[in-house]
Amino acid sequence: MDVGTMMKEDDLVALVIKYFEKVDAGDPSYLDLFSEDVDFFFPKFGQAKGKNALVAFGNRIGSSLISIWHDIDGFQITTAGNKVIVEGQEGGVMSDGTPWPDNNVSTGRFCSVFEFDGNIISRMYVYVDPDFPSRDLERIAVLSEGK
Repeated sequence: MDVGTMMKEDDLVALVIKYFEKVDAGDPSYLDLFSEDVDFFFPKFGQAKGKNALVAFGNRIGSSLISIWHDIDGFQITTAGNKVIVEGQEGGVMSDGTPWPDNNVSTGRFCSVFEFDGNIISRMYVYVDPDFPSRDLERIAVLSEGK
């Protein structure tokens, strides 16, 4: 890999970090980092295209949260060409005041895959358990049995 490619990947990583910083700060200008027709996926929300989908998602998830944080310093980041993959931990407070993760069943682990077209995010797929406060007791009982 030549230095030019590595510098480009470093620039892409910096943009991804900027995204998480803006989300954690509640700064709506995070939308400026995305293409107009961004391809977006989040569990239980589904796959959608366009900035309007990001706004709709933000409104929906925002209505269930008071706050969110990402452990940016603890991110494990992998780059591959125009892709940046982030494994990390997040947490926050639900709208009813419940903090998460509980660090028992829920550890706030997530993985996000960003794909770029130039310096603009054209695809973001987020892989996370959207049951942030561990309220899906039926599945928790099945999966944690005998643990």
